[in-house]
Amino acid sequence: MITLQTHLNKETEIPYDGTPLSPHWIYRKFNLLGDSLVAFVGPAKVELAHMVDLEDVKQNAPIYSPKMLHFLGEWFIDSLETGILLQHLFVGNVYQRLWERGGRDLFRRGNDLFYDKRKLSVSITTKSPISVLFHMGLNIETAGTPVPTSGLKELWIDPWELATEVFEKFQQDLLRFFLDQH
Repeated sequence: MITLQTHLNKETEIPYDGTPLSPHWIYRKFNLLGDSLVAFVGPAKVELAHMVDLEDVKQNAPIYSPKMLHFLGEWFIDSLETGILLQHLFVGNVYQRLWERGGRDLFRRGNDLFYDKRKLSVSITTKSPISVLFHMGLNIETAGTPVPTSGLKELWIDPWELATEVFEKFQQDLLRFFLDQH
């Protein structure tokens, strides 16, 4: 059973360059040991050398956003497949929260979200020697992005309200799933 600790870091912006997608980064940064999920805001600039998604590397498609809401998770499980299912559940929760807030031109392709046919999010799950790691970033602002993007700002969505709702719903879904298994 996953007992998930969560933390909303509202204090300072943290740039995301791909390196936080590493074992125990959440523990080192936020002192959360064990299965955990954090949210923070900051710019994103992931060069090809730090990209996990090999399709993006092959297409020479680095990630850039001037400001994103980042979700970073670490689960101490052995199964990448289970991690991908958790990612899918998490992205589904984000999609549902955005839809409920009026994002009617929103659609989902795999674990990516689009608004008005422009990319709203990035998401990846990977396995380390000791855990499964997850990142999802939602554009807040979009100036200078390398592909057509949309952002929470144009949807009039407060990132912290969204993060709080997503954390609550994701926790409920995990609890319901694990209770149903026993």
